Amino acid sequence: MLEKLKQQVRHLKKEVYVIYLVYSHSSVSWHKKLFLLLIIAYALSPIDLIPDFIPVVGLLDDLVLIPLGVMLAMKMIPSNIWDECRLKVDEVIDIDKRYGLYGAGIIIVFWLILAAWAYRNILGIFVE
Repeated sequence: MLEKLKQQVRHLKKEVYVIYLVYSHSSVSWHKKLFLLLIIAYALSPIDLIPDFIPVVGLLDDLVLIPLGVMLAMKMIPSNIWDECRLKVDEVIDIDKRYGLYGAGIIIVFWLILAAWAYRNILGIFVE
């Protein structure tokens, strides 16, 4: 079972490289590139939406959100672009590390907005 999980992680990593190539493709429109950028940023982010130290749920976000994003992206973008990028994926050396920083920034902003909302709507009840 552990070997199967490792194989799925390797496949998922390869898919992130394919998404990076699709993102870089000239015929992909800007709004689709924005969605692909979110997937890349989240996959490379050192900060998760749900921290990994939370048992089970912390790991499930990576095993659910990234494949869900890949699946949605595959529906949005023509298959010929995916096929072309899959053939090129072995040539990709590395993805720029700044995408991971973008993802970390997005997640930090999300948690700050959630904290502000909670303070205003939940804690505000007790303060009044």
